[in-house]
Amino acid sequence: MVPVLMNLNLPLHDYTFVAFDTETSGAYPVGHDIVEFGAIKWFQGEEVGRLQFLLKPREPMTDFIIGIHGITNEMVQDAPAMADKIHEIHSFIKGSVVMAHHAPFDMGFLAAEFEKYHLSLPPEPALCTSLLSRKWIHGVENHKLQTLVKHLTIDGGQAHRAYDDAKSCLYVALACFQKMDPNVTLTDAIKSQGKNLWWRDYSLAALNESKFVLLKQAILAKQDVDMVYMGGSAKGEVRRVTPIGIVRNPDGDYLQAFCHKEKTPKRYYLNRIADVG
Repeated sequence: MVPVLMNLNLPLHDYTFVAFDTETSGAYPVGHDIVEFGAIKWFQGEEVGRLQFLLKPREPMTDFIIGIHGITNEMVQDAPAMADKIHEIHSFIKGSVVMAHHAPFDMGFLAAEFEKYHLSLPPEPALCTSLLSRKWIHGVENHKLQTLVKHLTIDGGQAHRAYDDAKSCLYVALACFQKMDPNVTLTDAIKSQGKNLWWRDYSLAALNESKFVLLKQAILAKQDVDMVYMGGSAKGEVRRVTPIGIVRNPDGDYLQAFCHKEKTPKRYYLNRIADVG
């Protein structure tokens, strides 16, 4: 069945929005997992639903990652697996315009999970409150979520916890909406953020060339590969790397991998990867 696209030219007040946030076991989809999901559903000025739960990752988290969000391995030890919650998440956001702060990060992780469990990617567009705030909120030193929370005097709850950050994201979006023309449409709001964000653009299943399939398999198996990369100082040469994760991004899809020759993690743009073996 082909999904029916929503009308994007209605006033913002007519849409249901779901602000969501993920906390993860690392920075990159495929190689890392969502360990907490939080979301708030908003329609015509009211909260009409919420989700919040911890999730058990495939592997223990490092102290570095725990230091970012404060979610410990003990906290997720008895948490449900994503397989037990992914259908609930998918149903919760169905028919809504999602929003997140640095949305490509969260959409990348969640899109990978939807596809892993054979769920369709939502046909609706997304908003990024980081991008919107750059257009509509001025007089701040940066556009990090916590900076905006302080500037807008939002009750942000506990930073870097999924539901509290999702709620903060929602109120940042509402502050941006208030600065727009009262008759602004969803199309206008999307244009104001400067980038189109569609779930389909975060599909990992769409990366179905054999070289990308091999990279995804290597990430899961924690195996090294030999890769020909048509960029950098060693253009066209075979290089040994340990793939860490694949990121689909509006500014260029890339592989994050450890380069054995340079002994450092590096970013390799997918359109410059010529071969993998």
